[in-house]
Amino acid sequence: MKQSILNIIQKNIPLLTNDSAVEYKYIPLHNKPLPSLKKLSQVVDLFRSIIFPGYYGDTVTDNDTLAYHMGVNLERLYSLLRDQVQNGLCFNATEDQCIESQKLAPEIAKSLINKLPELKRIVSTDIKATYDSDPAAKSYGEVIFCYPTIRAVFNYRIAHELLKLGVPVIPRVITELAHSETGIDIHPGAKIGEYFSIDHGTGVVIGETTVIGNHVRLYQGVTLGAKRFTLGEDGNPLNVPRHPILEDNVVIYANANILGRITIGRDSIIGGNVWLTTSVPAGSRILQQKAIVSSFYDGLGI
Repeated sequence: MKQSILNIIQKNIPLLTNDSAVEYKYIPLHNKPLPSLKKLSQVVDLFRSIIFPGYYGDTVTDNDTLAYHMGVNLERLYSLLRDQVQNGLCFNATEDQCIESQKLAPEIAKSLINKLPELKRIVSTDIKATYDSDPAAKSYGEVIFCYPTIRAVFNYRIAHELLKLGVPVIPRVITELAHSETGIDIHPGAKIGEYFSIDHGTGVVIGETTVIGNHVRLYQGVTLGAKRFTLGEDGNPLNVPRHPILEDNVVIYANANILGRITIGRDSIIGGNVWLTTSVPAGSRILQQKAIVSSFYDGLGI
């Protein structure tokens, strides 16, 4: 016998709104303000317009026009960022903490805007490192405008500063925006030095407690991950240092897996497809075993 759509709806409303399955506790009801994904995307676009004038946002024709557009964009950024930070501070907060966020959010937004000149300087070093490491790059402008790795690292730089200012949720949203666009997954909690570059980039993973020095270069598919999790008394993973430390001037080639709280000494080179779970001293050259050459007949080995 066919059921009417009204009967189906009435039957499923209580099943979906009540705790009709024990597993529903993993999807808690959220009744506080949420950051807007659409507006956070606009925030990132404004950051790009401010740090890369002429490449993103309105066309800039001269210094007078630049100053005007910079002022307009900074004002818009402050307004959008303040409101989104307030919602982010409320994400897992008590009612009293939500009220307090109305005072904190404007100060956090102003603090981040004050950090923009230094952020621009650091991003400039990333552009320089990316250009210098890629013979195919024709100009700094091409790197800024075309390279997805710059997009991912730029989002990370913003997210990391917000995380340091004590903003929850939003830093992760900003890095995940870049992750979905580029396939590069950089946790905002990672600490990354200057002149950082990723070549090609797709599939790179940089975990939360990773520490990366200056002048480090990664290639596609590199994972800087954890080897295992330390569990607390409640059985849940503890948030302890569990990702690698890369000292200055390290190069890691494609699809290498560097796992655990190990140290890759300065000036080291890690070859492609290497699986590494132990520390190596400065100046190391770590390569995978050479391929064994053989012959296959009638499809053997496929």
